[in-house]
Formats: sequence, structure tokens, C-alpha cells
Amino acid sequence: MNRLDNFKAGFIRENPVFALYLGLCSVLAISTTLNNAVGMGAAVIAVLTLSNVIIAAMRKITPDEIRIPVYIVVIATLVKIAELLIQAYATDLYVALGVFIPLIVVNCIILGRAEAFASKNTILDSAIDGIGMGLGYTVGLILISVIRQVLSSGIVNFSNPFTQQMIFEVRLIPQNFVIAMFSQPTGAFLTFAVIAAGVEYLRTRPAKKTKEVK
Repeated sequence: MNRLDNFKAGFIRENPVFALYLGLCSVLAISTTLNNAVGMGAAVIAVLTLSNVIIAAMRKITPDEIRIPVYIVVIATLVKIAELLIQAYATDLYVALGVFIPLIVVNCIILGRAEAFASKNTILDSAIDGIGMGLGYTVGLILISVIRQVLSSGIVNFSNPFTQQMIFEVRLIPQNFVIAMFSQPTGAFLTFAVIAAGVEYLRTRPAKKTKEVK
């Protein structure tokens, strides 16, 4: 697999959310607003990419017997740095994401990519893999969040996480037609199931056969 294919794999074929079903705890819990999705996605991209790079750089000097504890220490350190930065510069986002920021440490996407890819590949390839998988996770999270926010409130909005200044707000559904259920866990599971079914169809549909020219 070349580097471009490796980068694109995280979007459809190996999408962490809809193809591998990893990190669903945070996805279903915090996917209520676009702000939450972008904030969590940015944190995961940063931690995943940096942990991949560090673990790839250490792969030849890390003994096999202690590699998993080493990975966890690296990931936990990066997550703590991300948590402190969010708490310092984006307080509202920190409050909204709550316990799910430190839980990035046990996110299966990050530890899984460390073990399956970064520990066996170069620093550059591991960085590309981290960015691709992180973006795939973020796109999935944003997709669920936008659908849930629109159906439950009728609007989609986004504000600057550092200044809380509203960047845009658009009403797509009249207030009388919103479905409050989509702000609840039931709506999260339903939205995820419908999108996952569509992604699975795209991943597994048979390729169209080209007609033979007689």
C-alpha cells in the first residue's frame, strides 16, 4: 500500500468509526453539537499523529515484553498535555467534553494504530497513518453531530472555541418540526446505525463489471 492509499484508508475502507467500530463510546456520547465534534476530533488527530510518530521512532529500542505499557505511557502523556491546553485556552469546550478528554488514553483507535502500524513502520508513514485515521474519525464524528444537532434543534452552528464568538448559525428545520429524541442516546444510536449501514454498503458493494466490447 502506497502512502496515498494509506492516508485515504481511514475515510471509507478502514474508517475507525463506521468500518472498524472503534472509539464509539466518545462518538455516541459527545456527538450532540458541531463544536464538540470539531474539538474532540482535533484532540484525537493531534494525539494519534504524535503518538504514532513517537512510537515509530522508538520501535527499534522498545523491548517486546514492555511495548504495550510504553505505548500507554506515551499516549497518556500526550493526552494530558492536550487536556491541559484545552482547559487553559478553550474552557467551554473542556466543560462540554468533560471526562471524555482523559478517556482518549484508552481509545482503541490510538492504541490499535500504535500496535498495528506505528510499531512496524517508519516515522513518515506512521505520521500519514495517524493523520488519515484521525481525519476519518473526525469526519465520522462531525457527520453524526451535524445530523443529530439539526434534527434535535433545527439549527447547525459553530463558534470559536477560544473566544466563544459565533462563526455561523443556520436554521434548517422549523422549530415545530424538530425531533428532541436525537439529542438523547437513542438518537445517537439510530443516527450511527443508519450511517454505518450506508458506509458498509459502499465498502462491500461489488464493483461494476465492464461490458466486453465485441
